[in-house]
Amino acid sequence: MRFIAFDLETTGTLPGVDQIVEIGAVLFNEQGQAETIFTTLIQPTISMPEGASRVNGITDDMLVGKPRIADVLEPFAEFCGDEILVAHNAPFDAQFLTADIKKYESSAPTGIILDSCNMARKVLPGLANYKLGTLVQHLGIVATGFHRAEEDASYCGQLFSKMVARLSQHGPPSIATLISLTGKPELRFPQVEKKPKQQGLFEMST
Repeated sequence: MRFIAFDLETTGTLPGVDQIVEIGAVLFNEQGQAETIFTTLIQPTISMPEGASRVNGITDDMLVGKPRIADVLEPFAEFCGDEILVAHNAPFDAQFLTADIKKYESSAPTGIILDSCNMARKVLPGLANYKLGTLVQHLGIVATGFHRAEEDASYCGQLFSKMVARLSQHGPPSIATLISLTGKPELRFPQVEKKPKQQGLFEMST
């Protein structure tokens, strides 16, 4: 099953208020191998709060001169296309991207979004918690560090591949089965139609 695992780093936890400072996405092929990577830091319009910087190690100096989110959304949508998307605690990442997709009337990926966290609760019951680090350790996935977008997207993809393998003992799981394991309704990014810019009311006619 081909899919793209993605992850964000942000200035905080409030979509529409806090801002995305990094996107990482990894395309996994049918054999569960990482094939192509999309990754970029993003310069926000606010400073990195000290608390967020302590978590992800991203500083204001690292973000100077990086592209703005408005310039990253289109390439990200092109990279993802209509592939299945997977993220750990997917509603959080989806809400952040959705806020910017609507704000900038940008193109968006069209594939379904699956939450590896909720899936893990069903596929791997009985763990102390379902943080990405806990699941990575439980499944023996080699990890070098957390809380950077590309690395976390890679771990999420490997986690998802291992869960799909467990579910595939009697044949590959359907998309409907995978959605049901999230315990949530189908999740997708909005497809926003660009509104034509209004001309000024007092433009001079010739």
